[in-house]
Amino acid sequence: MPSAVRRGSAEKRATSPGLTCLSQLRGLSRKGIRECDFPLRKVRDVPQHASPLRLFQNAPFRALWTATLASNLGGLIQAVGAGWMMTSIATSSDMVALVQASTALPIMLFSLPAGALADGLDRRKIMLTAQIFMLLVSVALTVCAYTDLLTPWLLLGFTFLIGCGTALHNPSWQSSMGDIVPREDLPSAVLVNSMGFNLMRSVGPAIGGAVVAAIGAAAAFAINAASYLTLIIALLRWTPLRPAATLPREAFAPAVAAGLRYVAMSPNLVKVMFRGFLFGFTAIAVLALLPLVARNLLGGSALTYGIMLGCFGFGAIGGAFASGPLRERYSNETIVRSAFLVFSAAVVVLGLSREIWLSCLTLLFCGACWVMALSLFNATVQLSTPRWVVGRALALYQTATFGGMAGGSWLWGTIADSHGSDRALLISGAWLVLGALVGLRLPLPEFEGNNFDPLDRFSEPQLRLDLKYRSGPIMIMVDYDIAQENVPAFLAAMAARRRIRIRDGARQWALLRDLENPDIWTETYHVATWIEYVRHNQRRTKADAESAERLRALHKGDRPPHVHRMIERQTVPLRDDMPLKDHPDMH
Repeated sequence: MPSAVRRGSAEKRATSPGLTCLSQLRGLSRKGIRECDFPLRKVRDVPQHASPLRLFQNAPFRALWTATLASNLGGLIQAVGAGWMMTSIATSSDMVALVQASTALPIMLFSLPAGALADGLDRRKIMLTAQIFMLLVSVALTVCAYTDLLTPWLLLGFTFLIGCGTALHNPSWQSSMGDIVPREDLPSAVLVNSMGFNLMRSVGPAIGGAVVAAIGAAAAFAINAASYLTLIIALLRWTPLRPAATLPREAFAPAVAAGLRYVAMSPNLVKVMFRGFLFGFTAIAVLALLPLVARNLLGGSALTYGIMLGCFGFGAIGGAFASGPLRERYSNETIVRSAFLVFSAAVVVLGLSREIWLSCLTLLFCGACWVMALSLFNATVQLSTPRWVVGRALALYQTATFGGMAGGSWLWGTIADSHGSDRALLISGAWLVLGALVGLRLPLPEFEGNNFDPLDRFSEPQLRLDLKYRSGPIMIMVDYDIAQENVPAFLAAMAARRRIRIRDGARQWALLRDLENPDIWTETYHVATWIEYVRHNQRRTKADAESAERLRALHKGDRPPHVHRMIERQTVPLRDDMPLKDHPDMH
């Protein structure tokens, strides 16, 4: 007879007078909790022996990377056209800065839903949809520009829609890296992607400036529209390998909630995202105000603006090449804090400079710090997240970072409008110093070599009740027999187990102790349906196995802790609505 029948209802067990609830784990010491707070993977601990150039032996990566280069080039040319056109049709500085904000804002708003789609649907089809959408928007923008129909707000509307397409595309593209390259090559793939974008940043703005100066912003918009075709063709030719689904696709709203819950219960991921927000909020001042710097502080033209953006891109390429050796030698926090401080000094010089050569020199340092910080944040998130939720984790990282960029673009534009772009840059430089000081209180974690590959030990138990996937709610109870001298270690291990359970979807987690037999401890939690229980167990990673092994070692006896799986009924049903299955032994 199954344990659920032997033990009776979950409600009876949970309210037994012989148990007391320790759901808040009041007896835990702070030391115990810290010892079990699993650190994330240290980026530099991932094997780095292979050259990044080896990635180009991978045909799908090579084709998609090359097509992405062309698409990025078009996007950067379009950005120059949009920024410079706004200086021509708008009279206020904040409208110019809002061009950057209108592109970043959709990424902040829509990245999480896009990440949920990336984890649940065909990523290739999502990227195709995004690229075709941006192609159509860019064609409409080009037509409006050629017919002189563009107004400041209409231009912002078009750039906002292009940002929406980017928000839909990015989580699928970044999480697809794990489908295209082996896990050990992920840091190199992130770095090469960043280097490719910044390679285009080094030449795209200069080309864009030349195009705008020679034949107008409308031509820049047309070039961007054409650039989407290269990536659309590459995606049509790519056939990714996706593992066969063993469960029905997770519904959209629960998938979004699962992503939020996973990140919220991963303290080190929260640190990474908060630091990304701070960096985006403060450092975006350079890119948001650069058209005004080129025109007002240096007296330049669209070509000047393009050259300055190109210097930023060249600096980013240098930062990409330097990033790997620096990670081998210095801690993550040292690199990020240095990026904040060097960027701060460069921004101050940029605000004071009236010479184009000096401004371009400072932009080299800005670009290097930009790519070193953001590529480290991105690689950290990817390597510290299991595949089932990586799209949502990356989306939340983008939400934080681009949300900071959107808010910062608006703030620095407003300050520039009232006090001048030079003062806005000086103020942002001071904020960057504060961002570095935050690292003293919330340092970027040094990642240990946790393995976030699936554990793949769970198999669905043989049930006597005829459950459906939607049946529920389900209550799980796990009994432990713990010697008194092992209680402190057990509580410390259980603190980690609680976080893992809730992170992976458990609700109403509690720890109970038998008052009559104090060696007996019972862990309880709920899930909404049976399929959520199956998902909860399939989400375990090899890194999580350490917690289970510690608890198993503390448990007395030869048999593992006993698991009771029960379905709840809040009221007494009028009839037995769950018939028994035929017992296998009866045949």
